[in-house]
Amino acid sequence: MILITGGTGFIGNNLVRHLSDLGYPLKLLLPPSDQSPNLPKGLPLDVIVAGLQDERGLRAAMKDVDIVYHLASAAAEGRLANLNDVDIQGTLAISQAAKQANVSRIIYLSQLGADRASAYPLLKAKGIAENFVRQSGLPYTIFRSAIAYGDGDHFTNNLARLLKRSPGLVFLPDHGRTQLQPIWVEDLVTVLTWSLDTAGTIDETIEIGGPEYLSFRAICDLVANAAGLKRSYVDISPVALNIMTEFLEILRPGFPTSVFWLDYLATDRTTSLDTLPTRFGLLPAKMSQRLGYLKGKKFQKPPRSPRNKGRKSSKGKKTS
Repeated sequence: MILITGGTGFIGNNLVRHLSDLGYPLKLLLPPSDQSPNLPKGLPLDVIVAGLQDERGLRAAMKDVDIVYHLASAAAEGRLANLNDVDIQGTLAISQAAKQANVSRIIYLSQLGADRASAYPLLKAKGIAENFVRQSGLPYTIFRSAIAYGDGDHFTNNLARLLKRSPGLVFLPDHGRTQLQPIWVEDLVTVLTWSLDTAGTIDETIEIGGPEYLSFRAICDLVANAAGLKRSYVDISPVALNIMTEFLEILRPGFPTSVFWLDYLATDRTTSLDTLPTRFGLLPAKMSQRLGYLKGKKFQKPPRSPRNKGRKSSKGKKTS
């Protein structure tokens, strides 16, 4: 049995589909919420509702579990994100519950740039969480991933929303020179899945990304072209853009970008280009080949992630 946290998110939904197609029995851990969860449709799943700080609920969730994929993160909440409760203490609680249940392995999805000493809150939280996983006493695999994109993502869809809302001109920090290495979500979840049977991934921290380094400005051009938009760019200091973005997040809830975006763009986020081909035998897709989902989209405001509403839990439910 495989337990997945964050299974209703963008990456989680795709991972659930991949693992289900391969015949693995799956269990999703969902936080208590007054919103309907975005469950993958048409798949047999066990569902456990429990908060990440609910020790009793986590113990129940771990019953009969062999593998844990820990994807849950508060990052999508932007300035409202509670990184300490979800990314830091939540990872500690999941690791401890998995250890007590004698789970065989935990696979944690982190980000390129994760570091306990980072000046950026999200990357610092991810670095602390990684350390909890390493110290759990469980066999582990940590994947530090470049930013993922695909249909339904928070990256390219929100970027397209921002470009569409902009009156012809788009502010780019530092001329948009930051180098990124976007990874197609199908390639990411393929690696997450294949790691179950790939030798040499136990007790490893593996950095992965797409097949090319792209400046943020080049990514903006790719997204604009795919969405049928034409935009010009204006340089702005990262500090000024950060202040502007934080103000807009307060003034307009659901604004397409967040302060975490700007943290990610503060420096290059790249790793080796040959990790996927050499370690996993996978030739990753180029970004220009996989943006067709943006064509003709209206780019409505995306649904908010379910918010944890308490510490209560319920026993597993079957859904299909």
